[in-house]
Amino acid sequence: MQGKRHREMIKSQPIDKVKTCKRKSVQAIWQCSALFVLSALLALTINQFRTDRLPLVGDWSVEGRLTTATGEHLDISLAEAEKLFTEKGAVFVDARSREDYENGRIAGARSLPWHNVDQRFIEATEDISSDTTIITYCDGETCNLSHDLAIFLKDMGFSNVRVLVNGWTVWQESHLPFQKGNVSLDEG
Repeated sequence: MQGKRHREMIKSQPIDKVKTCKRKSVQAIWQCSALFVLSALLALTINQFRTDRLPLVGDWSVEGRLTTATGEHLDISLAEAEKLFTEKGAVFVDARSREDYENGRIAGARSLPWHNVDQRFIEATEDISSDTTIITYCDGETCNLSHDLAIFLKDMGFSNVRVLVNGWTVWQESHLPFQKGNVSLDEG
């Protein structure tokens, strides 16, 4: 009699373990889901009360990224940039690294690498008046260096700053004047 009860207990143990494991798994999934929902609600609530709210929906296109909070568009077309270049109506500023600048740049462009802007700003801009048109550029459609530099220059008091998106690439592809080599910072 005892042997039979013992065998039945041994047979039921794996079934009990499976049921317990399944119950704990369901409980863990439910708890994780509840934590996720509560975290999302808390984040949305905190964002709602911030003075500088993060937008939940936005325009992440190139044009949208190059629009200031006041709605001003910073981007400039290649045709406009080329016209200003030909008329000597703008100062071109390369936001890429000094090495990239020396490997090739728009003819007459100044080097003001975004990563060294604090050290090089005064030297690169001291002879530019605040109302001069400045065109910043870097390389690649998703490159933000020129945008960041343009915003910085506007914050520093330059009123007419524009961004040539994918500037170095589109300039080269259009066979417009460029330079290579090590030259002075204010060659333009």
